[in-house]
Amino acid sequence: MISRREWLQRTMGAGGLLALNPQAVLANPAGLITRAIPGTNEQLPIVGLGSSATFAQVARSDDVDALRAVLKQMVDLGGKVFDTAPSYGASEEVAGRMAQELGIEKNLFWATKLNVAPRGGGSADPNAAREQLETSFRRIGKPVIDLVQVHNLGDLPTQLPILREYKEKGRIRYIGVTTTFEPQYADLVQFMRKERIDFIGIDYAVDNRHAEETILPLARDKGIGVLVYMPFGRTRLWQRVKGRQVPDWAREFDANSWAQFFLKYVASHPAVTAITPATSRPSNMADNMGGAVGRLPDAAMRRRMIQHMEELP
Repeated sequence: MISRREWLQRTMGAGGLLALNPQAVLANPAGLITRAIPGTNEQLPIVGLGSSATFAQVARSDDVDALRAVLKQMVDLGGKVFDTAPSYGASEEVAGRMAQELGIEKNLFWATKLNVAPRGGGSADPNAAREQLETSFRRIGKPVIDLVQVHNLGDLPTQLPILREYKEKGRIRYIGVTTTFEPQYADLVQFMRKERIDFIGIDYAVDNRHAEETILPLARDKGIGVLVYMPFGRTRLWQRVKGRQVPDWAREFDANSWAQFFLKYVASHPAVTAITPATSRPSNMADNMGGAVGRLPDAAMRRRMIQHMEELP
């Protein structure tokens, strides 16, 4: 196996790998791996794009051409799920403008968030919440937003009814809640057991498997879609495998890079609907989309992947 950098260099030069060739992906009989949104026939490609981290950093800069190329790359390769939030700096505004300039806004499954509650807790201003939603509509340029989630469980008694109101009016298709903070996991589980929602957003990775204990099984039992954030642990997993090659046995589930190794672990959990790793590089976007092509690891292989990562120094 070759490293992520070497793999990208070779495939960008040869143009031969499925993940870097839109026509080859579309010609592949299996196509992209997709999952149905629970309770519907709507299929989403298992790998999409997030707009926090490096995407948000570039969105704040004067040169955002790379982000335009990233969005186009995802759509060209058959992806459609794009996750953002008003709190991700300029990400929502910049991505909305670029999607409209590229004419791809209708191709995207647009997931954004709502939260005007004070940090550390407290009540959200309903008027401010509605204004934040209307600002998202203006930025995205679509009359209907596919998914809006209450970010980090912020004042659910105030903000979730507003999302339900927008959904009843047909302006939002799906609603949900998110958290990536372990102290909030118990509250998330309690909420999932009591309330009917369409989606949750949660952090999950091969070395961060807390969600496997209760959250993911509960989502499957309740028919709740799952967006996964931070499948690379932000930069944590990249630091652990720096300078190391992907093991040869990863070929058994068609992983040709570390990104695909990490993404295919997450994608192989049946409760996961889509994964939204953030990137600001088109080459990394292509690499990530390779995680939605080919086979996925089975239970025995998942255990082997965990063991491999745990044995790294």
